[in-house]
Amino acid sequence: MPKHGTSNDQRARSLRPSQMRAGMLAATATLALACVAATPVMAAPAAVETPAKTTLRADGYTADDAMFAHPFVDLDEVRHDGTMAYRYVHGGFEGTDTRFSYYFPVDGWQGRFFQYITPVPDSETLSQGLSGEEDRIGAALTSGAYFIETNGGGPKAADPIGGMDQTIGAYRANAAAARFSRFVAAQVYAPRPHVYGYAYGGSGGAYRTLGSLENTHGVWDGAVPYVLGSPMAIPNMFTVRLNAMRVLGPKLDGVVAALDAGGSGNPYAGLDAQQKAALVEATRMGFPPQSWYAWRTMGPHAFALLFGAVRMVDPSYFSDFWSQPGYEGHDSPELYAADRTHTATRIVEVITEAKAATMGLDTGRSPGTAKGTADLAWKAMGLNSADEVPVALRLEQVPQGKPLLLADLVLPSGKKLLLSDVKDGIAMIGINDPRVVAEVKAGDAVTLDNSDILAVESYHRHQVPPNDGQYPVWDQFRTADGTPRYAQRKMLLGPMFTKNASGAVPNGKFDGKVILIENMWDREALAWQGDWYRRQVAANVGASLDDRFRIWYTDRALHGDQTRQDDPSRVISYIGVLQQALRDLSAWVETGKAPPQSTQYKVVDGQIQVPATASARQGIQPVVTITANGKAQTDVRRGEPVRLAGTVSVPPGAGSVVSAQWDFEGDGTFDEDAKPGTGANVTVSTTHSFDKPGTYFVVLRAASQREGDANTPFARIQNLSRAKIVVRP
Repeated sequence: MPKHGTSNDQRARSLRPSQMRAGMLAATATLALACVAATPVMAAPAAVETPAKTTLRADGYTADDAMFAHPFVDLDEVRHDGTMAYRYVHGGFEGTDTRFSYYFPVDGWQGRFFQYITPVPDSETLSQGLSGEEDRIGAALTSGAYFIETNGGGPKAADPIGGMDQTIGAYRANAAAARFSRFVAAQVYAPRPHVYGYAYGGSGGAYRTLGSLENTHGVWDGAVPYVLGSPMAIPNMFTVRLNAMRVLGPKLDGVVAALDAGGSGNPYAGLDAQQKAALVEATRMGFPPQSWYAWRTMGPHAFALLFGAVRMVDPSYFSDFWSQPGYEGHDSPELYAADRTHTATRIVEVITEAKAATMGLDTGRSPGTAKGTADLAWKAMGLNSADEVPVALRLEQVPQGKPLLLADLVLPSGKKLLLSDVKDGIAMIGINDPRVVAEVKAGDAVTLDNSDILAVESYHRHQVPPNDGQYPVWDQFRTADGTPRYAQRKMLLGPMFTKNASGAVPNGKFDGKVILIENMWDREALAWQGDWYRRQVAANVGASLDDRFRIWYTDRALHGDQTRQDDPSRVISYIGVLQQALRDLSAWVETGKAPPQSTQYKVVDGQIQVPATASARQGIQPVVTITANGKAQTDVRRGEPVRLAGTVSVPPGAGSVVSAQWDFEGDGTFDEDAKPGTGANVTVSTTHSFDKPGTYFVVLRAASQREGDANTPFARIQNLSRAKIVVRP
């Protein structure tokens, strides 16, 4: 699908990463919970032709929320983008910072809208410029829907300490835009008795999507939240992984190898007692062991934001950890002796955004921050432009061989400057108050101290929820009588952070229907949390669960909704699953056609386990298998042909296979078509030889599509499988 035009407003908002990183730390920390065919195919009301363009009006609109009683339209134009045409309407609500974008298809509207809800309040033009399967606007229009996007109430709505009512950013701004869109749609199209509406959003947007559905009535008919966490997710899902990353380090390579094709299946082989304990703890908390393949690059993710929020809300924890009984830093300091540092050093050079660009330093946006807005922090620092913003520091002396993610640089004033990472003497500046960043000066004597990040890596042990069966992954931290093994803090931070994002803690009570998407290799929203929400819904609706709710698990999928993932030879894009879920949800609500059944699964020690076959697993993702000479691993001589065979099976009612590709080198380059047949079950085979000795992973990646359309970029459901080939001289 061609790219959509980018507005001047969007260009003005698309500022440098340093500007997006440098805002007040707490402003987004509590919200960073920080992730169709070419023609309409829905079984839905007949398409409505767009009448001649008329001037849109807002008078006569009656609002349910007095704050949003006076909407306005400041842009109304028909845009043509390749083969697509749509009417773009931009506006807002007087007396507020809320802005919206509507995209009405010129042809083929079927009486519904899709509304994308961002992880944090962001730009109302965020989806402009996307292409291929990432094209949210195109996916909506070709599904017979108009598309809605808002800024979630504006920058102030993203600031939990700014004094604005948090329900505005959580759901009220989005609800107001959805309600007014129906008033506009009645003018764009012939009046209809009802316009169906569906919301969807991932990560923090999943909380906001459910907050929207659970706290309103008559706005949306259903929702597709995806990569959802639980109310106990933040900060605990991050701290447990940071602890394992530090304790195991390169040993994680052996963990991944054991679980990969041809591996031993024993990820604990070769680990000492401390390393095994850290891996067991993380696995039982729900971290998917296969996802450790990216341990060198995945970093702290949105915890770079959350760290400051934890220190703000619970500052005494960081001294208690090292000084009070019941905390590991006090009780077992030897576990941290090799990693803890308190190093006196000096700032040799302050590296600005402009200088970093010439050095090739990555100063990219931190996950969980808004993509489409910026606070122009350089102005608050008294600088002339964003190019002058300090983004890194060259230090005179740093400890060697120590992991220093999110260490502090203690400035002469005593203030702490959070560093995202320290490598080769270069300290990358993390999320900080710009006034603190402005203090850094070349020549200053400073201290590098990682005591706080080491302490917070155990925070989840001191956040044990009530022993009521809702969170069994925390049972590992209880004694035989159910009491916590470790000292506990006075408050649970997770529910508080969740409420800040969604307006209320999710409770499973909503009007309409929901299809929830969770990913089995997700490193941020650990997959068992989808089952937590399913149980909340089941407690409310009882025997009617199958009439109201589906949960689909996607294997080999991570957290981010991008086409290109960090290792395409291991993981796939799940965007097609979202698109198909919206289509199925529409048909379910509007025509009563039930979608494919929920994925069949079990939660065992924090891990999601699914059946091996597509017919037993259900859901909508195909199951792919591959063998090399009939096995998961084969040893051959250089130049000897290897017989590769694969199967692709689609669950019942989920469509047919439309593509299959080979990657012989395991580098994510799928350059040979496997030429699959059509249908729900296909087999493919080929032979391949390797000219050089070494270890190779051959990958078969396949996709299914509900209508069997091999040409559309939308609603293609992917999966892959790997086989190991050891080539001898």
